This record gives sequence, structure tokens and C-alpha cells, in this order.
Amino acid sequence: MTTDTAPRVDGASQADGTGTWAVLLPAGRYDAERLVHHDTLELTGLADVAALPRVGDQVAVLADEPLRLVAVGRVAAPTSWLPEDPDDPQSDRGPQALVVTYTRRAFDEPVPADTLALGGPVTALDAGAFRDLVERLGPPPQRQSWLVSLDLPIEADSPAEAVRLFWAYVQELGPQELPAFVSPSGDELSMQAFVLGAEANQDPEEDD
Repeated sequence: MTTDTAPRVDGASQADGTGTWAVLLPAGRYDAERLVHHDTLELTGLADVAALPRVGDQVAVLADEPLRLVAVGRVAAPTSWLPEDPDDPQSDRGPQALVVTYTRRAFDEPVPADTLALGGPVTALDAGAFRDLVERLGPPPQRQSWLVSLDLPIEADSPAEAVRLFWAYVQELGPQELPAFVSPSGDELSMQAFVLGAEANQDPEEDD
């Protein structure tokens, strides 16, 4: 069995044979991908898609309304496979999910992609159109060290119990409700609070 079973769409490959595609995030998935770091994107429910990318193909990950490029990645082998014909367990097996390994993220600063015409959740892209779209991201920003903290006042009968309650609150509330404080290493005076993946003012006096 090989993982390279999806049919190729004409005009959707580069000179080296690598396919280029656009993948549209389902509704609500953009926020989930933006709030918590993931190494891969896994999409299911693509049984009705006529053609899927092959392992190694390049993918532009898009969010809708408005249409914008939020990430770039390469297709990875799925962790599990299902029979292409559910009524015939011996039929050729197809991927249970489309798995994309991120190579570049732009969830915080997406770029417009309104000139693209998508044919569904997965669309083959001309190699030139894919290259032009990715070039809009510009060079990747320089990585640096950040200090991230989360302070919660917790009443407990012991330090160990306080720690357990801390992790319970983190799991329950998550980035949707808990403010995380971040600053460049060595510059704590420029600390900023983030909620829902965006800078949030935590000083009530400034709201008045």
C-alpha cells in the first residue's frame, strides 16, 4: 500500500511534480488554530472531494470572510487509513484525514487572498498563483525570546492543592478567558496582556 493514491489535477503541479493547493479552514477552525500552537492541521469530512493533495504537496491554508492566507504547509501521511469503498473492506484504502504540516504561520497577520476562486474546501492551484500568494507573506520575522506568564490568585489548603487548582482553571478557561502576560526577554516593562490571541487592556482605569 502506498500513500500516493490521490489523483493529480492538471495544472496543479510545479516543475518538480509537487502539487500546489488551497485548503479552506472550516468555520470556527481559524480561532482554534490561532489560539493554540499546533504543528499540524488535520481535516476530515473530505470524502466528497474529487481530488486530494498527495503527500509532499504544498498547501496554502486559507480562512474565509474575507478570504485570506493564514498559513503554508506540506501534506503529511495520515495516521490512519479507511477503505475507499465502505461496503468493500478489501478495496484500496484512502486517507481518513488530510494532514498538513505547517511550514509558515500567519494567523496573527494574514494576507488578503480575495483574487482566488475556490471550488470547495480543497482546490488545486496553479503553481504560479500559489507562489505569488505565498510571496505576499514576505520574509519570515526574526525569532526572539519572550517571557510569558499566567498569574491566578487561588485559595487552597496547601501549595500542591493550589497547583492542582491552577491547572484545572487553565484547562477549563483556556486562552478564551485567561489573560496571559508577555514581554520580550529583558524588557519586562513592555509587558502586554493577551486574551483570545490579541492584546487586551487589563487596566480598568484606562477604560473609564
